[in-house]
Amino acid sequence: MNPGGGRPAPSPPLSSPVETLAGQITLFCRYLESERNVSPHTLEAYRRDLEQLACFVISERGEAANAAAVDHLLLRRYLAQRATREQDRKSTIGRKLAAIRSFFRFLLRRGILERNPAELIATPKKEQRLPFHLDIDQITTLVEAPPGDSPHAARDRAVLELLYSSGLRVSELTGLDIGDLDLAGGMVRVMRKGGKERIVPVGSRALSALREYLAERGAQGGAGPIFLNTRGNRINRRSVARIVDYHVLAIASFKRISPHVLRHTFATHMLEGGADLRSIQELLGHASLSTTQKYTHVTIDRLMEVYDKSHPKAHLKAKKEG
Repeated sequence: MNPGGGRPAPSPPLSSPVETLAGQITLFCRYLESERNVSPHTLEAYRRDLEQLACFVISERGEAANAAAVDHLLLRRYLAQRATREQDRKSTIGRKLAAIRSFFRFLLRRGILERNPAELIATPKKEQRLPFHLDIDQITTLVEAPPGDSPHAARDRAVLELLYSSGLRVSELTGLDIGDLDLAGGMVRVMRKGGKERIVPVGSRALSALREYLAERGAQGGAGPIFLNTRGNRINRRSVARIVDYHVLAIASFKRISPHVLRHTFATHMLEGGADLRSIQELLGHASLSTTQKYTHVTIDRLMEVYDKSHPKAHLKAKKEG
C-alpha cells in the first residue's frame, strides 16, 4: 500500500531500446534498410560487424554500456584485438571501421551522441593483393569442361561462358531475367550496385551457349529468370559457386577458385588485349577508376615476365644472378 493513501507510485520506466547499444544498432540497421535501401548482403555485413563491436564494448564497459561509453581508445583496443587474436586482414579491419564510422555518424545526426569517437581512428593501409586470374588455356579448359550429356551441362556452360565473356558479378548473373538478354544484339542489361543499370556486350561463344540452354529449357522469348536451379527456381550465389567448384575439380588442372576469378580473368584479358582502363571500368561497373587500376599491376607483372624470358639482356642478367 502507498503510505499516502493515493495511487501507488509508478515503477521506474524500463530503459528505452535506443538507450542500449543493441537498440542503437537495431535503429541504425532499420535506417540502412528503409532509407538507404542497402542490399540484404550489405545489411547483414553491417549488422555482424557492429554486433562484434557490441560484444567487446559490453565485455569492457558492462551490460549497461551504450554508444556513449565508447571512446577512441576503446575502439583502438577493439581493432587491435581483431587484427591480432582474430587474425583479420587489413582490408577486413578497414571494412569494420567503415561500418563503425557510419554507425557513429548516424547517431551523431540523430542527436543521440555529441561526438564521433571513430573520427580519430586512421584506416589501415590495405595490403597490395593482386587479383588472381586464369590464363587463356585455363579459362578455355574451364568453360569447355561441362560434358554435353550431363544434367544441366547446357546451363553450366552458359553460366561459365557469360561470367567470363561479360565480367559479371555473381549477384548480377543470378539476378538476370530473360527480358534482360538481347540475343540478336549481343547485349545483356544488368543492375549494378545501388540499383544502377548498365549494358554489357556478350561474346559469340556465350551467346551460343545461352541459346542452347534457353532452347533446351523451351524458354526463348519467355519471361522469368535466365538461370534456374534443380528445383526450377532462380539460381543463387551458392549454386554458381558450386558450378565453378564442380567443373574445376573435374578438370583438376588448377587450384580451387571462386566465381569472381572469372571476372578478374575477363578484366585482365581485356587489358592485355589493348582495352583502355575507362572502357574496362564501364564494362565492370566500377564507380571509381582506382578500383579498376589494380588490373594494371597484373599486366605489368606479366610484361616483366615476358621481358625476362624474351630479352637477351634479361637472360644475361639472370645467368649472372644465378
